[in-house]
Amino acid sequence: MGYKARFRVWRGDDTDGGLEDFSVEVNEGEVVLDVIHRLQATQTPDLAVRWNCKAGKCGSCSAEINGQPRLLCMTRMSTFTEEQVVTVTPLRTFPVIKDLVTDVSFNYQKALEVPAFAPPVGVAPGEYRMQQTDVERSQEFRKCIECFLCQDTCHVIRDHEDNKEAFAGPRFFIRLAELDMHPLDSMDRKRRSQEQHGLGMCNITKCCTEVCPEGIKITDNAIIPMKERVVDTMYDPVVWLGSRIPRRSAMAANRALDSGDAAAAEEHARSRLRDKPSDAAALGALQDALVAQGRFVEASDVTRTKLEHAGRGRGARQRAAADHAWALLCAAEAGQIDLDRYDDEITATLQQAQRLASIGTVLAGTHALHHLVHGRLAEAAEHSREALRWDRSRQTRADDLVTLAEALTGLGNRPEGESAMAESLTLWPANPRAESARSNMHEMGLQPR
Repeated sequence: MGYKARFRVWRGDDTDGGLEDFSVEVNEGEVVLDVIHRLQATQTPDLAVRWNCKAGKCGSCSAEINGQPRLLCMTRMSTFTEEQVVTVTPLRTFPVIKDLVTDVSFNYQKALEVPAFAPPVGVAPGEYRMQQTDVERSQEFRKCIECFLCQDTCHVIRDHEDNKEAFAGPRFFIRLAELDMHPLDSMDRKRRSQEQHGLGMCNITKCCTEVCPEGIKITDNAIIPMKERVVDTMYDPVVWLGSRIPRRSAMAANRALDSGDAAAAEEHARSRLRDKPSDAAALGALQDALVAQGRFVEASDVTRTKLEHAGRGRGARQRAAADHAWALLCAAEAGQIDLDRYDDEITATLQQAQRLASIGTVLAGTHALHHLVHGRLAEAAEHSREALRWDRSRQTRADDLVTLAEALTGLGNRPEGESAMAESLTLWPANPRAESARSNMHEMGLQPR
């Protein structure tokens, strides 16, 4: 049996608006979205509301009903008395577009900031294996319909606009937890959750869990376990100390490198990384092993991982950025990658390393190679000479001599180019860059004797 219900609906846009009163017929078994549609059909044809499935699975019709974040299609009119005024307003946390429609693009930007699943090295799609208990653990979080009610009710972003840049919110904490709890994900989500997504700002009031239409225990099963993992990883002194003790496989990789066996070094390093994908010593050994074999593209994948796991230390981040830029430049010089495709990444990483460097001369050799691969030979020669005044290791000096030789030969100064190449090979006969440089010189018709 029907009755006349009293509704108050917010009308307006991003500049102005307010609540308007309506009296509208309600029939047995209807939900709030049915009444909103009846208002559109009979009294306010320009009323804006976002909806899609009307089955509680798309998350489109999120709004606030009597101040409570709810789905319009899942809120039955039978939950209200006939005398009660039903107030419908847009989600308060996000900017209003028109009437009940809000701009939730903040959430899509946050979604882009969460790195995708990172499978372990050497495991191809189709070879993944998981225990049923691991499937069940993360399956709960995959029920999310992205209605963003949890984001709307979270007071960290609801009441503090300035927190939005640093705080991802509960919807993305469950995404991070799902990936971190996946037995095959190789990325360190715990540090990222704390340092880049603001997990520490959540004070676990459980308001997000209370409004979730899918019944996901966001706080108990995702946020609290992630907070515990962060504490163990970042603040437990035993874990901190253990992370700085090199494992046998990483040490074996370095010994193999010292003996000149790059293939064995690669095998030992990968063995360690299967147990701990973020091990700095093993990543460094793998990078050196791949570079020694002239596999610069694969080395750049390793340096990219090093950069992701570099943490907050200025020196570690500077070295990781410099290594990544160098590996990409070597790959471009050797013709293993398309320079145009990777140019933006190279430039951005080199700029990042330069900002973190204590003195400009630290990256002179990398800048020289950057100029070389772009055909700026005079600048490459100038920076190479500057780098050579600061070189401390034989291999670094050998690398900068290769850059100088290639630049000078390209400029037509063959005698000095030949001398630089000869000195480089004396310092490091097996330098994989030397072969690429000789090939490039040969293509220019300037191969030194």
